Amino acid sequence: MASISEKTFPPPPPPAPPVLLPSSYFNPVSPFFNAYDRFATWRRDLGLPHPGSVENLGKEVKATHLSNYIFDGARADMTKTFSMNPLFQVTHSFALGSQTVPPSYNFGAIYATPAVFLQGGVDHEGNVNGRMNRGWSANNISKVQAQFSQQAGHNMIQLEQEYQGADYTLNAKAINPSPVDFTGIYVGSYLQSFTKNLAVGFESFYQRPSPEDSELATSYLAKYTSNDKNWIATAQVQPSGIATATYWQKLSERVEVAADLQVIATPARRDAIATLGAKYDLRTASFKTQIDSTGKVSALLEQRFTPTFSFLVAGEIDHFKNAAKVGVGVMIEGTSLTPEEMGMPSEMQ
Repeated sequence: MASISEKTFPPPPPPAPPVLLPSSYFNPVSPFFNAYDRFATWRRDLGLPHPGSVENLGKEVKATHLSNYIFDGARADMTKTFSMNPLFQVTHSFALGSQTVPPSYNFGAIYATPAVFLQGGVDHEGNVNGRMNRGWSANNISKVQAQFSQQAGHNMIQLEQEYQGADYTLNAKAINPSPVDFTGIYVGSYLQSFTKNLAVGFESFYQRPSPEDSELATSYLAKYTSNDKNWIATAQVQPSGIATATYWQKLSERVEVAADLQVIATPARRDAIATLGAKYDLRTASFKTQIDSTGKVSALLEQRFTPTFSFLVAGEIDHFKNAAKVGVGVMIEGTSLTPEEMGMPSEMQ
């Protein structure tokens, strides 16, 4: 038997010829792509948070103040939920006795799934409004809003596309766009996180009421969030001479305060309006109060007697005009679902 040293082995295969890659048009610009990849990796390693959107800038202040919640006269909202997944509910809203708006009735409906949100309503005069949100992915959302009225000039359609990156938000809107002469209002905004606390962005308005007339305006904004997210400050400057600053702070789990300052310095008007507000969330009630530099003091109390019944009392006093108004309302919720279908524990027998 031959020893191992005496064995012969086949010669190794010849090396493979080098593969010649075809010349590419993008080879001259590949350094730019490589630089962008390095920049994207560096930005991702920073761990910058998502800044939110320009539309929701100062949403905490708006939720604390009463500007979007105050009412007068009497109102009633009755809601019935037919299913939770998908969500489907209808609402009947009544309002009368207001000093500022005539009596009205509105019927609304909501249908929602994880990817689609539909909302529509019609009032007693036949005015119809609706909105649809379609989420193509966790970052890409398309939105459509429409309003149709019997009054001339009150019809509106808005198309919107929003993309939310890891540390930025890009949004584009078109209001009453015309594909024939490109008239309408076009809005674009961008908000970018530069640090873990600071986000800076802009919003541009391009208005084209007629093919011969157009106007472009850009506003700049900033948002600063504390490390513990217990307070947020925002600022926005418009080229027309309007500057807005807001501040919101969460004092405790149940108490929030907010301040808003708007400075107007235009050739036609020079003014400043300051607003202070607070919100108290109790165990079965929510109380909001607000005072501004125009002499208005307002308050809103929402008392929840049961999970399906709430009573509201609102009031506002205008000291400069020596006027006052009061509003009362009820919110009633009904459902045909069982406690198990609503995700609530059933009562013990």
